[in-house]
Amino acid sequence: MNSLLPEMMSIIDLIVLTAASFVGSVLTAALGVGGGSLLVIIMAGLVPPLALIPLHGLVQMGSNASRAVLTREQLDRSQAMFFAIGAVVASILAVALLVRMDQRWIPVIISLFILYLCWGKVPQLGLRSPIGLLTGGLLTTLATMLVGATGPLVSAWIGRSGLDKWRYTALFSTCMTTQHGLKILVFGLAGFSFMPWLTVLACMIFAAWFGTRVGLRVLQHVNEDRFKFWFKLVLTGLAFRTLYTSFFS
Repeated sequence: MNSLLPEMMSIIDLIVLTAASFVGSVLTAALGVGGGSLLVIIMAGLVPPLALIPLHGLVQMGSNASRAVLTREQLDRSQAMFFAIGAVVASILAVALLVRMDQRWIPVIISLFILYLCWGKVPQLGLRSPIGLLTGGLLTTLATMLVGATGPLVSAWIGRSGLDKWRYTALFSTCMTTQHGLKILVFGLAGFSFMPWLTVLACMIFAAWFGTRVGLRVLQHVNEDRFKFWFKLVLTGLAFRTLYTSFFS
């Protein structure tokens, strides 16, 4: 089994990552909270910095792409196109950024971002004009190259006002799929190889799919407000642990 894993990973690491992918999908499916954030902050403690964002992006792309396909008839394609144009421009800029950036700072940036998502205020912008969507695609895609879990920022940008849940889900899922797909391309151009990680990815993607199915059934009756509070505390603890490890180990 070890021969199927990257050299720096153990079977225990694989089990933890698979479990994190499952739990993250359960949370997102059942409560709509922080599954991507939980996954990326756990991965930050186990996966090399250069591998962290592309691996997280590939796992998350599968989840978003499936929702995008299922809701494609509700999609406003012109809105998705303007967002995609901004995302493509951001990806071109990101190629130059990533080859110059010290990869050791990626876990630190992710941890600070998770703390902001937990305790800061994410504005509800609702900027769905062509210029607003293009700008949102550019800025949030630049951000996702560094922190991975930018779903709350994309949600804030496209907003919910005036959109029913199906049209919102179609637009959000398509925008996120676009971002994750471009992220995978950018990191590939920057020299990252997915081949050593195929076993890890297969386990995590299957766990995400299974977690989505379980989440829709199991956690429907959880006290959402109480759960979100404790969930924030867990994420905060994981973020501080990653910061400590980044600076003192």
